[in-house]
Amino acid sequence: MECDSRPGPVRTTCAYCGVGCGVLATPDGTGGAAIEGDPDHPANFGRLCVKGSALGETVGLEGRLLAPQIGGQETDWDQALDLVARRFAGTIAAHGPDSVAFYVSGQLLTEDYYVANKLMKGFIGSGNIDTNSRLCMASSVAGHRRAFGSDTVPGLYEDLEMADTVVLTGSNLAWCHPVLYQRLAAAKTARPSMRVVVIDPRRTATCDIADLHLAIEPGSDAALFNALLAEIDRRGLASARFRDHLAGADEAIAAARLSDPSMTGLDPAELARFLEIWLASEKVVTVYSQGINQSDSGTDKVNAIINCHLLTGRIGREGMGPFSVTGQPNAMGGREVGGLANMLACHLEIENPMHRDTVRDFWNSPHIAERPGLKAVDMFRAVEDGRIKALWIICTNPAVSMPDADRVARAIAGCDFTVVSDVMARTDTTRLADVLLPATGWGEKNGTVTNSERRISRQRPFLPAPGQARDDWRILAGVGRRMGWPDAFAWQHPAEIFAEYAALSEIAGTLGSDFDISACAAMTRAEYDRMAPILWPQSATRKGGRFFADGRFHTADGKARMLPIRPQLPEAIADGHLFRLNTGRVRDHWHTMTRTGKSPRLARHLAEPFLELHPDDAKRLNLQPADLARVANRHGTSVLRVLVTDRVKPGHPFAPIHWTGETGKAGRVGAVVPAAVDPVSGQPALKSAAVSIERYNPRWYGFMLTKNDLSPATSYWAKAVLPDGNQYELADDRSPDDWEEYVRELLNIDAQLITLHDRHRQIHRFAALHGGRLHALLFTGPQPVAVSRSHVAGLLGKMWEPADMAGIPPLDQPDTGPTICACAGVGSLTIERAIRSQQLSSLDEIGAALGAGANCGSCRSEIRVILERCAGEASALTDTGDNTRASRDLAEA
Repeated sequence: MECDSRPGPVRTTCAYCGVGCGVLATPDGTGGAAIEGDPDHPANFGRLCVKGSALGETVGLEGRLLAPQIGGQETDWDQALDLVARRFAGTIAAHGPDSVAFYVSGQLLTEDYYVANKLMKGFIGSGNIDTNSRLCMASSVAGHRRAFGSDTVPGLYEDLEMADTVVLTGSNLAWCHPVLYQRLAAAKTARPSMRVVVIDPRRTATCDIADLHLAIEPGSDAALFNALLAEIDRRGLASARFRDHLAGADEAIAAARLSDPSMTGLDPAELARFLEIWLASEKVVTVYSQGINQSDSGTDKVNAIINCHLLTGRIGREGMGPFSVTGQPNAMGGREVGGLANMLACHLEIENPMHRDTVRDFWNSPHIAERPGLKAVDMFRAVEDGRIKALWIICTNPAVSMPDADRVARAIAGCDFTVVSDVMARTDTTRLADVLLPATGWGEKNGTVTNSERRISRQRPFLPAPGQARDDWRILAGVGRRMGWPDAFAWQHPAEIFAEYAALSEIAGTLGSDFDISACAAMTRAEYDRMAPILWPQSATRKGGRFFADGRFHTADGKARMLPIRPQLPEAIADGHLFRLNTGRVRDHWHTMTRTGKSPRLARHLAEPFLELHPDDAKRLNLQPADLARVANRHGTSVLRVLVTDRVKPGHPFAPIHWTGETGKAGRVGAVVPAAVDPVSGQPALKSAAVSIERYNPRWYGFMLTKNDLSPATSYWAKAVLPDGNQYELADDRSPDDWEEYVRELLNIDAQLITLHDRHRQIHRFAALHGGRLHALLFTGPQPVAVSRSHVAGLLGKMWEPADMAGIPPLDQPDTGPTICACAGVGSLTIERAIRSQQLSSLDEIGAALGAGANCGSCRSEIRVILERCAGEASALTDTGDNTRASRDLAEA
């Protein structure tokens, strides 16, 4: 591994969402790094969200996979790669190339992605390589290709700042793409006439800057945009300049006229206001994300949005256009190199014989895949029924993230031969593998990523590769050479891969592809190392910019296609006891938490999986805040902490996606999500699972702090990391006969045990000491435990005091309350006290006094709720210490 040896910080790119923020990383000499935003990077101009700011806290080696393993036993690279090559080659020889598959990730670098695609499609000869990006943006790809003839994002981030109206649909930008939200919020502050519309069944943090929030009926987005398209036509607002560049407009308009706007569930006055805002603004950007894509009609929703922009010509110019924001750091890079099963590299089409022949000739490959491979859901079905006999999973955790996750886990476990490349030794997926291959992680990898606006940025290493970890491209190339293709996989540096890929893009450009970075094909290694962020295309004739303002598209006749869209709501649930479960992300965590789960700071905001329920639903189910609820259907079961809030619609609860078998007993919501998919894109519908909900009644609840890393033998548990240990929320169906014996077994330690019992109220408290210092602390009772978690979390490792058993801070140490601002580490009770004692009356005043909300701004909506609650109150804060993690933390989140 060649690390950047220049003095000072290393310029690299954030490892999280598709915003693609520039980062300055300065190694601290002890395995960590100081992280700052890169003020010169055009995606973020120095801004970072709390996850990006905490990246330096996530690069430690705890839990890392550091050596290859075969059957759970460490081995060397030669043995491991020889085995992988031999088993894949043998399977292909016996059963054909379609008997093997790769499942990869939008967190791979582009160079990794390119090598995987080349190996599978160009040399193995199968299309069976798909990616977890299938779960987040495949419907956007399909919609782009249907409308534009290519998977092209027309606009740029700066369009959000130049627009007069920004519509956010199916996008909680404040939590999922915080830096873009910061840029938008700053633009609206600077230009108050800008209008922001949020379309989302939930009232999210993004609504904080909205002029209009449309809480539409879940799944009715296409009906809303059809109403807009019909109104465009009724008012005669179709672009005369653009109309000749469109095909299918009459059919699309006719379908829109037949569409029923009442499907949206909106009041006619709300609908009319939305139409007026959109139509009165020449400069409109419509931003969409997972709320649109993750649907069994996601592609139609994408095209319903694009139709409106095409008919009005609001595309490809400053401050206007449809804009897909991706969920992963390199989902776009994966699309560029053919990481999806139905694409070839450089946006060429696997179904096109000329494209296939061109790529085969360029690669000098023995054969090339002649048809699309299996998309993610179908791929794991093929693993289950034995059609795929050798599977390689790279940089992702499908046993958690896939729909019907229990079934997927069983399929992986039953596969004849499974290889997993990962940075972590213990995940729900690695435990199912025959072979584990240690990969480099963020901070150690060298290559490029592409963000949601088509900007290619360098990800540079600033830490050495630990143990025997190798870059994913090196691992894949090593297998390719062993399978008999040494010349095709002979690269020695990622710059060589990038140059090859850029050279292929020049040929793709001559075939009409939008993707052309041929200007980079002659880049030397030194130039690659110095490479600044660039927008594609980068060719002899074009440098970056927007697409389609000239009305020229990548279809055979050069015209864009408008599609007739016939909206469909999710099938009605006949059983009145069932609910539609919406799933998504929380502010401070990422995917399955293999990184963010390492940061105590990020764990403080929301520390366990939860179910957000409307008060009417909670009342009907006899559920109170902080109760546990069992969420189930025929696919699986989850147990989640109850959060009661009117931010969700009745009948449509919400749960986060992040918890796994490593961080919770039953928090994997993928277990209850069925594998229904969009028929065009193959993207799963992850936001409309039909589930039953019932109260879960354990015999006791608990809250535990310990220096140990445990998997408690309780019916329910959820883990969050602390600076000096871990915390656990617990519940169990059994009450111990002997609590002391039970606790020693639970903690798995030999220590002095201090006990406190209130047997009448069935409350038990335990402190485990080593040398008088607190090693573990456990609180149990028949109800969710009410202690000051923010206080007791700081007691581990300190000399024990009897007052520790109270679970609340002494009077001279006011409770900070649950963390609201993770950037500044400020809790809700601290904010409340400051508002009252300093008579603070605005978010800016709170930011100046405490730092809360003054950095990334993602917590400002939560702070606003506290400010409004405190407004007009004259009484002093009464601090009871009752801040049960789920009831108080989640109620204020």
